[in-house]
Amino acid sequence: MPIHGSMSHDFSGRKIKKKSIRGEIYKKYIPREPSHISNCAPPNFRRDAEVHYASVDIGTPTVCAPTEKKEYTGSLVTGIATMHKSNAVPVINQEQATDIANMRRN
Repeated sequence: MPIHGSMSHDFSGRKIKKKSIRGEIYKKYIPREPSHISNCAPPNFRRDAEVHYASVDIGTPTVCAPTEKKEYTGSLVTGIATMHKSNAVPVINQEQATDIANMRRN
């Protein structure tokens, strides 16, 4: 039977019945208790006394300190206008503000 795009459906679109598996049937595997592993003790992996990390002793955490608030202190930009949807545009003078207002209405 040739394969026509699907392994679970035949060429006419009907679902192919799954065939049962034939052959030997095995019982559930139950592992034996390992006798040679129970005698061994795990090695000691602690190295606290030998290694010193300089990044641990930085003192107060500076990574999450709040940043200073940024504020515009110049006199060139007089305001912010919205040209299209949420597009914020800086306004320098009254003529620009009038042009942007006309663009939004036309």
